[in-house]
Amino acid sequence: MALELWETFKESITAYTGLSPATFFTVIALGLALYYLVSNFFGSSDDSHIQQRSREFEAQMQPLPPPVQLGEITEDELKQYDGSDSQKPLLMAIKSQIYDVSQSRMFYGPGGPYALFAGKDASRALAKMSFDEKDLNGDLTGLGVFELEALQDWEYKFMSKYVKVGTVKTTTVPVTDGAAEGQAATEATQDDVADGPSASVVKDTPEAAAAVVTDKDRE
Repeated sequence: MALELWETFKESITAYTGLSPATFFTVIALGLALYYLVSNFFGSSDDSHIQQRSREFEAQMQPLPPPVQLGEITEDELKQYDGSDSQKPLLMAIKSQIYDVSQSRMFYGPGGPYALFAGKDASRALAKMSFDEKDLNGDLTGLGVFELEALQDWEYKFMSKYVKVGTVKTTTVPVTDGAAEGQAATEATQDDVADGPSASVVKDTPEAAAAVVTDKDRE
Protein backbone atom coordinates (compact mmCIF):
# COMPACT_ATOMS: atom_id res chain seq x y z
CA MET A 1 0.00 0.00 0.00
CA ALA A 2 2.73 2.43 0.94
CA LEU A 3 4.65 1.55 -2.21
CA GLU A 4 1.61 2.25 -4.33
CA LEU A 5 1.14 5.67 -2.68
CA TRP A 6 4.79 6.52 -3.30
CA GLU A 7 4.53 5.60 -6.97
CA THR A 8 1.36 7.67 -7.27
CA PHE A 9 3.09 10.63 -5.59
CA LYS A 10 6.06 10.45 -7.97
CA GLU A 11 3.75 10.33 -10.96
CA SER A 12 1.89 13.37 -9.63
CA ILE A 13 5.15 15.30 -9.27
CA THR A 14 6.08 14.56 -12.84
CA ALA A 15 2.60 15.37 -14.07
CA TYR A 16 2.24 18.72 -12.29
CA THR A 17 5.85 20.04 -12.36
CA GLY A 18 7.36 18.34 -15.35
CA LEU A 19 10.34 17.40 -13.17
CA SER A 20 11.58 14.06 -12.11
CA PRO A 21 11.13 13.26 -8.41
CA ALA A 22 14.90 13.54 -7.81
CA THR A 23 15.05 17.00 -9.45
CA PHE A 24 11.97 18.13 -7.58
CA PHE A 25 13.38 17.22 -4.17
CA THR A 26 16.73 18.78 -5.07
CA VAL A 27 15.00 22.10 -5.84
CA ILE A 28 13.09 21.89 -2.56
CA ALA A 29 16.32 21.31 -0.63
CA LEU A 30 18.09 24.23 -2.30
CA GLY A 31 15.13 26.51 -1.58
CA LEU A 32 15.14 25.57 2.09
CA ALA A 33 18.89 26.12 2.34
CA LEU A 34 18.63 29.55 0.68
CA TYR A 35 15.77 30.56 3.00
CA TYR A 36 17.80 29.50 6.02
CA LEU A 37 20.82 31.57 4.94
CA VAL A 38 18.77 34.67 4.16
CA SER A 39 16.78 34.48 7.37
CA ASN A 40 19.95 34.14 9.44
CA PHE A 41 21.59 37.09 7.69
CA PHE A 42 18.69 39.53 8.10
CA GLY A 43 17.71 38.12 11.45
CA SER A 44 21.14 38.87 12.94
CA SER A 45 21.03 42.39 11.49
CA ASP A 46 17.63 43.03 13.03
CA ASP A 47 18.80 41.64 16.35
CA SER A 48 21.83 43.95 16.42
CA HIS A 49 19.63 46.92 15.54
CA ILE A 50 17.19 46.03 18.28
CA GLN A 51 20.02 45.62 20.78
CA GLN A 52 21.44 49.02 19.80
CA ARG A 53 18.08 50.73 20.25
CA SER A 54 17.67 48.94 23.55
CA ARG A 55 21.01 50.30 24.78
CA GLU A 56 20.06 53.81 23.66
CA PHE A 57 16.74 53.54 25.47
CA GLU A 58 18.46 52.34 28.63
CA ALA A 59 20.85 55.28 28.43
CA GLN A 60 17.93 57.68 28.18
CA MET A 61 16.18 56.02 31.10
CA GLN A 62 19.14 56.37 33.42
CA PRO A 63 18.23 58.38 36.52
CA LEU A 64 19.07 62.07 36.27
CA PRO A 65 21.57 63.52 38.73
CA PRO A 66 20.03 65.67 41.46
CA PRO A 67 19.67 69.37 40.57
CA VAL A 68 22.63 71.54 41.54
CA GLN A 69 21.92 74.91 43.15
CA LEU A 70 23.76 77.63 41.22
CA GLY A 71 22.72 80.70 43.18
CA GLU A 72 22.81 83.98 41.27
CA ILE A 73 24.36 83.82 37.79
CA THR A 74 24.50 86.15 34.81
CA GLU A 75 22.64 85.72 31.52
CA ASP A 76 25.90 84.78 29.78
CA GLU A 77 26.52 82.06 32.34
CA LEU A 78 22.97 80.79 31.90
CA LYS A 79 23.61 80.31 28.17
CA GLN A 80 26.08 77.53 29.02
CA TYR A 81 23.14 75.35 30.12
CA ASP A 82 21.22 75.30 26.81
CA GLY A 83 21.63 71.54 26.33
CA SER A 84 24.57 71.67 23.93
CA ASP A 85 26.72 70.02 26.63
CA SER A 86 25.08 66.77 27.71
CA GLN A 87 27.19 66.73 30.87
CA LYS A 88 25.52 69.90 32.16
CA PRO A 89 21.93 70.28 33.35
CA LEU A 90 19.35 71.85 31.08
CA LEU A 91 18.20 75.17 32.54
CA MET A 92 15.62 77.80 31.70
CA ALA A 93 14.45 80.95 33.47
CA ILE A 94 11.09 82.63 33.96
CA LYS A 95 10.93 86.07 35.58
CA SER A 96 14.60 85.75 36.56
CA GLN A 97 13.94 82.44 38.37
CA ILE A 98 16.05 79.57 36.98
CA TYR A 99 14.59 76.04 36.77
CA ASP A 100 16.21 72.70 35.97
CA VAL A 101 14.23 71.24 33.04
CA SER A 102 16.57 68.31 32.38
CA GLN A 103 13.71 65.83 32.84
CA SER A 104 11.98 67.38 29.80
CA ARG A 105 14.99 67.28 27.51
CA MET A 106 12.82 66.00 24.67
CA PHE A 107 11.00 69.35 24.71
CA TYR A 108 13.71 71.83 25.74
CA GLY A 109 16.83 69.97 24.61
CA PRO A 110 18.48 70.18 21.17
CA GLY A 111 15.96 69.29 18.48
CA GLY A 112 12.99 69.80 20.77
CA PRO A 113 10.07 72.14 19.98
CA TYR A 114 11.09 74.58 22.74
CA ALA A 115 14.86 74.20 22.41
CA LEU A 116 15.36 77.91 21.71
CA PHE A 117 14.07 78.74 25.22
CA ALA A 118 16.79 76.73 26.96
CA GLY A 119 19.66 78.65 28.50
CA LYS A 120 17.68 81.90 28.50
CA ASP A 121 15.13 83.89 30.45
CA ALA A 122 12.23 83.33 28.05
CA SER A 123 9.61 85.29 30.02
CA ARG A 124 8.63 87.64 27.21
CA ALA A 125 8.53 84.86 24.59
CA LEU A 126 6.33 82.67 26.80
CA ALA A 127 3.98 85.54 27.59
CA LYS A 128 3.55 86.34 23.90
CA MET A 129 3.84 82.69 22.76
CA SER A 130 6.51 83.93 20.40
CA PHE A 131 9.47 82.15 18.87
CA ASP A 132 11.16 85.33 17.63
CA GLU A 133 14.74 85.85 18.70
CA LYS A 134 13.95 89.40 19.79
CA ASP A 135 11.47 88.12 22.40
CA LEU A 136 13.89 85.68 24.07
CA ASN A 137 14.53 87.84 27.12
CA GLY A 138 13.07 88.72 30.49
CA ASP A 139 11.78 92.18 29.56
CA LEU A 140 8.10 92.47 30.54
CA THR A 141 7.55 96.11 29.58
CA GLY A 142 4.62 96.76 27.28
CA LEU A 143 2.92 93.40 27.85
CA GLY A 144 -0.85 93.30 28.09
CA VAL A 145 -3.01 91.80 30.82
CA PHE A 146 -3.68 88.56 28.96
CA GLU A 147 0.01 88.12 28.16
CA LEU A 148 0.96 88.60 31.81
CA GLU A 149 -1.70 86.07 32.82
CA ALA A 150 -0.31 83.58 30.31
CA LEU A 151 3.16 84.10 31.75
CA GLN A 152 1.78 83.56 35.25
CA ASP A 153 0.34 80.21 34.15
CA TRP A 154 3.75 79.18 32.78
CA GLU A 155 5.39 80.19 36.04
CA TYR A 156 2.94 78.13 38.11
CA LYS A 157 3.58 75.14 35.85
CA PHE A 158 7.34 75.43 36.25
CA MET A 159 7.10 75.92 40.01
CA SER A 160 5.04 72.74 40.38
CA LYS A 161 7.04 70.57 37.99
CA TYR A 162 10.69 71.66 38.11
CA VAL A 163 13.24 72.50 40.78
CA LYS A 164 14.38 76.08 41.14
CA VAL A 165 18.19 76.19 41.10
CA GLY A 166 19.03 79.89 41.03
CA THR A 167 18.25 83.38 39.84
CA VAL A 168 19.41 85.57 36.96
CA LYS A 169 21.56 88.48 38.09
CA THR A 170 20.02 91.78 37.06
CA THR A 171 22.44 94.23 35.49
CA THR A 172 22.29 97.93 36.44
CA VAL A 173 23.75 100.72 34.35
CA PRO A 174 26.31 102.67 36.42
CA VAL A 175 25.99 106.48 36.56
CA THR A 176 29.17 108.18 35.34
CA ASP A 177 30.67 111.33 36.88
CA GLY A 178 29.75 113.37 33.83
CA ALA A 179 26.15 112.29 34.06
CA ALA A 180 26.11 113.09 37.78
CA GLU A 181 27.54 116.57 37.18
CA GLY A 182 25.00 117.19 34.42
CA GLN A 183 22.19 116.13 36.73
CA ALA A 184 23.50 118.45 39.49
CA ALA A 185 23.67 121.38 37.06
CA THR A 186 20.13 120.69 35.93
CA GLU A 187 18.88 120.63 39.50
CA ALA A 188 20.71 123.91 40.27
CA THR A 189 19.10 125.57 37.25
CA GLN A 190 15.69 124.38 38.35
CA ASP A 191 16.29 125.85 41.85
CA ASP A 192 17.27 129.21 40.39
CA VAL A 193 14.14 129.33 38.27
CA ALA A 194 12.00 128.46 41.29
CA ASP A 195 13.60 131.17 43.48
CA GLY A 196 13.09 133.89 40.85
CA PRO A 197 15.66 136.22 39.23
CA SER A 198 18.79 136.93 41.22
CA ALA A 199 19.70 140.36 42.58
CA SER A 200 22.40 140.88 39.97
CA VAL A 201 19.95 140.29 37.20
CA VAL A 202 17.45 142.72 38.75
CA LYS A 203 20.00 145.47 38.90
CA ASP A 204 20.78 145.11 35.23
CA THR A 205 17.22 145.97 34.15
CA PRO A 206 16.33 149.59 33.10
CA GLU A 207 13.61 149.85 35.77
CA ALA A 208 16.07 148.88 38.48
CA ALA A 209 18.61 151.48 37.28
CA ALA A 210 15.96 154.22 37.31
CA ALA A 211 14.93 153.27 40.81
CA VAL A 212 18.54 153.56 41.96
CA VAL A 213 18.89 157.06 40.44
CA THR A 214 15.65 158.24 42.13
CA ASP A 215 16.90 157.08 45.48
CA LYS A 216 20.13 159.03 45.07
CA ASP A 217 18.23 162.25 44.17
CA ARG A 218 16.16 161.91 47.28
CA GLU A 219 19.27 161.70 49.39
